[in-house]
Amino acid sequence: MAFRAAVITFPGSNCDRDMAVAIQQISGGTVHRVWHGDAELPADLDFIALPGGFSFGDYLRSGAMAARSPIMQAVVKAANRGVTVLGVCNGFQVLTEAGLLPGALMRNAGIRFVCRDVPLVVENNQALFTARYAAGQRITIPVAHHDGNYFADAETLDRLEGEGRVAFRYAEAVNGSQRDIAGIFNAAGNVLGMMPHPERMIEPAQGGKDGRALFESILTGLNVAA
Repeated sequence: MAFRAAVITFPGSNCDRDMAVAIQQISGGTVHRVWHGDAELPADLDFIALPGGFSFGDYLRSGAMAARSPIMQAVVKAANRGVTVLGVCNGFQVLTEAGLLPGALMRNAGIRFVCRDVPLVVENNQALFTARYAAGQRITIPVAHHDGNYFADAETLDRLEGEGRVAFRYAEAVNGSQRDIAGIFNAAGNVLGMMPHPERMIEPAQGGKDGRALFESILTGLNVAA
């Protein structure tokens, strides 16, 4: 069966097309563009992506209103039955607000928007999303966010560390995130939220290909040729 993905668009999303192009280019599969007001997802999806942007203008809290959009009920149900879900930047914020990932994304330390390439360390390469990386590999991925400061209580942070659920860590200070966390998995390993944008680093014309391995890892894990 051909690879089937969906990219969710919320009012204020601005990376949805970038994400869809990256997925289609790397997978060669079908990428459905799904509006946040839809109540149902396309059938037989392998992968769902929540892209970056500023859904609903980041009112209340970043991702809080998007997490209550009609389509998110379907996304949560899909994630809970094992469909692979990636949330990038605003998508990560939506995943925490929807309860699919623990913790919260707060205002950056220094109260500044951060937009630049940043070095990351791959913390766990034994996961669906990271199998094409090496453990401890240092990669470069762009960030562009104002509310990327990851926060969770000490018990949650210890659990994430102990269960190998920290996917990526910043190799330098970026936004004040606790324990320099840049991305985390859910307990089942089929949901990843991360602030950096892998879809913006998939070919040399973008300055590098370090993000490409994330999408290739997903395809490998789902037995789809990349």
